[in-house]
Amino acid sequence: MIDKDGYRPNVGIVLCNARNQVFWGKRVRQDSWQFPQGGIKHGETPELAMFRELREEVGLRPEHVRILGRTREWMRYDVPREWVRREWRGHYRGQKQIWFLLRLIGRDIDVSLRATEHPEFDAWRWNEYWDPVQAVVEFKQEVYRLALAELEHFLQIDRHERPRPRHYGMKAL
Repeated sequence: MIDKDGYRPNVGIVLCNARNQVFWGKRVRQDSWQFPQGGIKHGETPELAMFRELREEVGLRPEHVRILGRTREWMRYDVPREWVRREWRGHYRGQKQIWFLLRLIGRDIDVSLRATEHPEFDAWRWNEYWDPVQAVVEFKQEVYRLALAELEHFLQIDRHERPRPRHYGMKAL
């Protein structure tokens, strides 16, 4: 499904751990790393597509994460012509994405890159929040920067809403 301007609707997923580090996946048999992302199927909402892609690419289910926020508008990037399939050339320009920021409330061992028959990633790691902007392929860097900038404030809200530990019988510092 490509829109009239040549962009394929897509979701991007920024998955954070408790230390606000982000999930970073290595593409199968490639030396390229990226956030999980994927197309929105006909009839799917961006949120449904995000949960489907999260399950397919990372093996996590809705009970493993909490949605902290999402971008307000579509963010677009153009794919270099040499990366576009021959049959799509002429009417495909790139991706338009809604980005979601998720908090992992499950455990690292809940991540399963082999959740489907056609895995997208063959390795993963936690990275510092802003590191992916410079590490992703060049044509995605601006969208990553914009998405992370828009989503970052949700991390601050989440930190303030988390219950503070209670200190029984001692003063809190």
